[in-house]
Amino acid sequence: MDNLVEAHGIGGQADLPISLELAISGAVAALVVSFTVLALAWRTPRFDAATSGRPAPGWLHRIVASTAFKVALRAFGFAVFAFTAMAAVAGRNLLTNPAFGIFYVLLWVGVPLASVLLGPVWKAISPVRTINWVFAKLSGSDPDTGVFEYPERLGVWPAALGLYAFVWMELVYSSPTDLASVRFWCAAYVAVMLVGGALFGNRFYERADPFEVLSTLCAKLSVWGVRDERLIVRSPLANLDSIEIRRGLVGVVGVLFGSTAYDSFRESTRWVKFIQGSDLSASVLNNLGLLTFCVAATAIFAAGSMLTPVDRVARRELPDQFAHSIVPIVVGYLIAHYFRYLFEVGQQTLIYASDPLGKGQDWFGTGDLAVNYWFTFHTQLLATIKVGAVVIGHVLGVVAAHDRAIKLLPRAHQLTGQLALLVAMIAFTAGGLYLLFAA
Repeated sequence: MDNLVEAHGIGGQADLPISLELAISGAVAALVVSFTVLALAWRTPRFDAATSGRPAPGWLHRIVASTAFKVALRAFGFAVFAFTAMAAVAGRNLLTNPAFGIFYVLLWVGVPLASVLLGPVWKAISPVRTINWVFAKLSGSDPDTGVFEYPERLGVWPAALGLYAFVWMELVYSSPTDLASVRFWCAAYVAVMLVGGALFGNRFYERADPFEVLSTLCAKLSVWGVRDERLIVRSPLANLDSIEIRRGLVGVVGVLFGSTAYDSFRESTRWVKFIQGSDLSASVLNNLGLLTFCVAATAIFAAGSMLTPVDRVARRELPDQFAHSIVPIVVGYLIAHYFRYLFEVGQQTLIYASDPLGKGQDWFGTGDLAVNYWFTFHTQLLATIKVGAVVIGHVLGVVAAHDRAIKLLPRAHQLTGQLALLVAMIAFTAGGLYLLFAA
């Protein structure tokens, strides 16, 4: 797994089927045209979480709602957790240890993208939820409730901090592939989650578990939803409208978008040369770089959301109200930036899983398999997927923001009030594509 910490936005301007300038111009034009069409043809809200969607087939609902299905998912999640813990504790401190791939690839990239297809995967398989449930049953308490009420004023800010801690570990920390460091991070995560679950119940995981919050947000781009405990099917954009508005939501999407942008930027020649010629240490500069990108992404979006007159909600509430429109953009960048990373290193992780202790074993019969590097030899297709994911993500974001603006903004400012947010999205599109292919 020697490419585990290499560039994820693999490719470059030479791999683009068109010039970078034309790609950026086309993406920006797509946003402007989309907004113009929406302004002319989309005059009333079309997404309503309370009424949208239709019931899923009865047989499918019965399977998903069954206790056996839920227990099977919990058992699977805990089995993977136990396997990873065993590899991390008893395995060798080498990149061939599957714990690295499970932590950095399958958990960080695989689970969110699987949630886009299947719904909130991490909530269904979360080992910390499972452990909390067992402890609650043994103590005779209810896992849904804790000793205290969760402070709603915190919103999902704890999850934003947790996500920042993960990307810091991956992108800034000097030894991200040191097994002891990964063990410590995971142990701290489990400890915080179990204490939080005991104190505040399962609501803590909905607000503070970084992986559950990320997975649940990505799941809102799936076609699956739940209303009145009934599985329903609805369009991804209608599903996106059902995201609960919570404090700190803008911080979560800011960390996700900013860290992905910084991951591309830190691999650019300009940044590498700057670090080499600076009097400050690389560690200090990388810390400042990651923090700057995350704060800037949050601030740009917040400013774009707030630069409009409002009468139905407080101006300071607008960033969280519109933060759902950044979720398609985040998913687009996950695909653009990590697609090949997931495809290739994900295979590598499954191969290494047959020898978790580094003793030359072949537990699952995958040890002799070879990684398929198909996308390595089809760079133009990969580049097209990257550009397409970024553009589609931004267009969906514009649509989601427009529908929410019609609901929230005064009639006289329903269009002009979106212009600042449109400018912010254009900046994200141009900057994101430049960084993605400048690495």
